Amino acid sequence: MAHFTARQNFPDYKSLGHKCMVGRHLTEEMYEKLYPRRTVNGVSIDKCIQPSVDNTGRIIGIVAGDAESYEVFKELFDAIINEKHGGFGPDDKHPPPDLDASALVGGQFDPKYVKSCRIRTGRSVRGFCLPPSISRAERREVEKILVEALSGLSGDLSGIYYPLKKMTPDQEKQLIADHFLFQKPTGHLMVNSGAVRDWPDARGIWHNQEKTFLIWINEEDQCRVISMQHGGDLKATFERFSRGLNEIAGLMKKNGHSFSWSERLGYICTCPSNLGTGLRCSVHLQLHKLSKHPKFDDIIVGLQLQKRGTGGEHTDAVDDVYDISNRARLKKSEREFVQLVIDGVNKLIEWEKQLEEGKNIDDQLPANCKA
Repeated sequence: MAHFTARQNFPDYKSLGHKCMVGRHLTEEMYEKLYPRRTVNGVSIDKCIQPSVDNTGRIIGIVAGDAESYEVFKELFDAIINEKHGGFGPDDKHPPPDLDASALVGGQFDPKYVKSCRIRTGRSVRGFCLPPSISRAERREVEKILVEALSGLSGDLSGIYYPLKKMTPDQEKQLIADHFLFQKPTGHLMVNSGAVRDWPDARGIWHNQEKTFLIWINEEDQCRVISMQHGGDLKATFERFSRGLNEIAGLMKKNGHSFSWSERLGYICTCPSNLGTGLRCSVHLQLHKLSKHPKFDDIIVGLQLQKRGTGGEHTDAVDDVYDISNRARLKKSEREFVQLVIDGVNKLIEWEKQLEEGKNIDDQLPANCKA
């Protein structure tokens, strides 16, 4: 078999004008160093960067094939993490988890403005490859480990697991109506990383009876945990989220398993954008007046928040209802990110009320809005 050098195999990011982060950081010299390396599971640098080769857009372009990828290919991953998370050097450390909902200040909003609350995160099971590199046998074992843990939940967290492969038409219809069902992904990260292989084998959805606590198994991450409810009680949403996560982790521990955690990077996920907490805390917030302010986009950024349309990313706001969430995932604890959203949403509602009264708010806006 012919042997090719790293330089012969180096991706061509220039000809098609790739705009990905990987293309900005991966030099031929770095690639030469990383090219022969393999993780304990056999993951190569080429496996990790495949999404960057197959998409020319403004994407990150890298995934981890297993937890060890972040260490074995750290020269590239560290550069990506540093850019994506706005400064996170090789000696920086993510803080330990903090799921104490009782320590939150506020978080119970007027439902006139906050229509619903949702908190989600990603988790991986220690010792298994991540979705881009996982084998069928591993994926099935991950499903088994998680479903066994979920079956031990009780009270308001007790629920039912629906494997995608065995779902009845009526179950599928109901899950679509509830907006719970995830279809075979078509996005660049899932497709180009190979994470959709063998679909729908060992994939499924679990939710509690009240439909306020939801688990996706073996999608982009091995475990996607979601707590949600109608109305403005974000504190209650976080309390359920935290309690559910802690109980799942405790039930896994009884069976000798745990979530994948790094002392430096926090919880390990497939995409480096979700490292740390993996937490996205969001509310559907109606802002008839403030959304018309010429500095609205800058206001959101100045509060360290992110906005999306009513239906999520790349959608429009319906009746001025925006999905408002924390922008970052790393460098703060879960509770700190939820508190940041609470404080920011309080400000947005306060300014909305002042605009309703015909007042000027320009002197109160974040510093980035006054330049």
